Amino acid sequence: MPPSQRATQMTDYIQVWQCIGCGRIEAPQTCIGVCRDRKAFMVGKDDHERALAANAALQQQLERTRAMLLRFGRAEPKPGQWENSWRALQAQVQEALAMLASADGVKPPA
Repeated sequence: MPPSQRATQMTDYIQVWQCIGCGRIEAPQTCIGVCRDRKAFMVGKDDHERALAANAALQQQLERTRAMLLRFGRAEPKPGQWENSWRALQAQVQEALAMLASADGVKPPA
């Protein structure tokens, strides 16, 4: 499963009651005091840490991709070298696609 999908698929939410005044959290019942509670949902620490790690990996992948795109945008072939430049650009695009595909576990296009 691609990291982008893993990050959004957490196991379960935990329903809790949180006081809108003091922020106290209780589960699974409300208190019988003067607090006014609202329903809130939380996730487990492991699920949260997995989502953070997946987010960090996607941010790194985005930065690598951005650097490659900037390189493509700034490329200027020398006079008479359009064909060589085009082939080099195609090779670099294939490299970028392979990098993105490997991060998602997908086979790059041929």
